Amino acid sequence: MTPHPASRASVVVIGGGVMGTSAAYHLARAGVADVVLVERDELAAGSTSRAAGGVRAQFSDELNIRLGARSLEAFGRFTEEPGQDIGLHRVGYLFLLSTPEEVASFEAGVRLQNSLGVPSRMIDPAQARRLSPLITTDGLLAAAYSPEDGHCTPESVVHGYAAAARRHGAKILRHCEATGIELRGDTITAVVTERGRIETDTVICAAGAWARAVGAMVGVDLPVEPLRRQIAVTEAVPDLPPQLPMTIDFTTSFYFHTEGPGLLVGMSDPDERPGFATETHDRWIPRLCAAMEHRAPALLDLRRTGGWAGLYEVTPDHNALIGEAASPSRFLYATGFSGHGFLQGPAVGEILRDLYLGRVPFVDVSPLSVDRFAADAPRPEVNRV
Repeated sequence: MTPHPASRASVVVIGGGVMGTSAAYHLARAGVADVVLVERDELAAGSTSRAAGGVRAQFSDELNIRLGARSLEAFGRFTEEPGQDIGLHRVGYLFLLSTPEEVASFEAGVRLQNSLGVPSRMIDPAQARRLSPLITTDGLLAAAYSPEDGHCTPESVVHGYAAAARRHGAKILRHCEATGIELRGDTITAVVTERGRIETDTVICAAGAWARAVGAMVGVDLPVEPLRRQIAVTEAVPDLPPQLPMTIDFTTSFYFHTEGPGLLVGMSDPDERPGFATETHDRWIPRLCAAMEHRAPALLDLRRTGGWAGLYEVTPDHNALIGEAASPSRFLYATGFSGHGFLQGPAVGEILRDLYLGRVPFVDVSPLSVDRFAADAPRPEVNRV
């Protein structure tokens, strides 16, 4: 067994995806000494590297809008700070709406987004087709478009944060699984890993779909369930408009955006059951093809050249868990993002830093505390894909 490179830490971050690396970066950059991040596999090996990469502020919940907008600003300057090319394409998000209820919901969302400085707008089906020429407008009533949204490369974001965290003095330990958390009364005393103990009084749980097991180590119930989601990649598409927006048929959840010379295509699968399996299967393809036939029939002719599966980390109200546990002391968590975690990583890293330092974050995240479920005060997010 190799000796442990870190026997003591001011804070141990569990999870090396976008949340964990963003937290480690923001803490180390703020001058917190002895930040240690432990990841049982490679960085971004969990859900982050399997995300579709969409980044947006187009949500129905004010907190999500603010987290998304703050993160978009950070993604926009990522090449300067922390200093990494993340392949950001600000091509916009286009939600295609086919029912009067969807239109009313998105109109209300656009009003809220605009009040918070997000330049989203409602457009008609003909304008939507000009932006996304692969679609048909049959049955479309309207669309919602926000030009500053887009997509980027999730692994690059993680590696950018990790490299910058190291530059600021954080230690990042890969292939180092956290197997337990030691307590003395109500106080955390250490994180136990495969490679030895790390004495600490503070843990940040950023373990994504695996967060429930980490919470259980200290008696905190984080109600997160893993749910497999699949993505397919197509062959090159001739004459793809370079500014093709992330296009989402909201009724079916079928979406696509450019991926190199082809398209990345995804959709939810109502038959999928919670679990940690990430093998790909083709059971979802007939439903995907039906959605394509209805909304973007040109895509049916494209050959699939690849694809992958990853895990959403779903909470009962499809909204995140962010906060600090009442007990034990100094157990912080950020998980359960239900599919919009990658795009909120920059803002949530800032918030975790502020919670750790006892500062007031730029937005009050107390409504996202896990305690909302015990208090029967869920906070549903509608604009989910």
